[in-house]
Amino acid sequence: MFFNRSLPALALALTLAGPALAQDAAQPAAPFTDAQRAGIEAIIKDYLVKHPEVLQEALAEAEKQQAETQRLAQTAALKEAREALINGPHDVVAGNPTGDVTLVEFFDYNCGYCRKALVDVQTLIKTDPKLRVVIKDFPVLGPESLEASQVAVAVRQQLKGDKLFEFHQKLLETKGRVNGARAIQVAKDLGADTTKLQKDMASPEVKAALSENRGLGDRLGLSGTPAFIIGDEVIPGAVGVDPIRKTIVDVRQCGHASC
Repeated sequence: MFFNRSLPALALALTLAGPALAQDAAQPAAPFTDAQRAGIEAIIKDYLVKHPEVLQEALAEAEKQQAETQRLAQTAALKEAREALINGPHDVVAGNPTGDVTLVEFFDYNCGYCRKALVDVQTLIKTDPKLRVVIKDFPVLGPESLEASQVAVAVRQQLKGDKLFEFHQKLLETKGRVNGARAIQVAKDLGADTTKLQKDMASPEVKAALSENRGLGDRLGLSGTPAFIIGDEVIPGAVGVDPIRKTIVDVRQCGHASC
């Protein structure tokens, strides 16, 4: 532990502060004089300059503790939000609707890595007949992404099942930026009533659905897209098929993301 290496500096500092610490415990301790404070600071600074590894170890330990705190908070959030994550009323469900393992993806239509990850999701669906996939709009890349997601949520009142997932795939495969106009065009090509669609986009239901997804993402500490959730694990980024497939296997085997 890095704390042990700082003991010499601490001992010297306490020695310098001895007169103040030696006062009767019942009496309030006298504040350090400017000279004492300057002396303590000089000793500590000198020690840290001569032993920079102490700071490196301190930073590493702090990062480790922060990561553990975040992991525990994320685990608690996953447990509390389980039902909303896998059975949200406004989500797209692909693969096997009654599958034994659910893969949840938070995505943005203008996220290049999400476009890359789409191929991975398609592969997993084709090769795993027992996999259930839930798609959650998480528009974090600006107003155009928000417009596209508003259309995507609204179109779920018209397109169902495979056709809804087809809309999702076509929109995510769009070259260049995706906005509301492009999303409406894709929906129209698949048979949606655009007049109704534009009306539904402004509905409280669409706003509530996107707000719920944003809240879930915030609770889980998601900082970008794509983000995958399997069992009790959050997998950030387009990591490829194999890590996701391994996690699915582990969840099937022992109920946890890592057996």
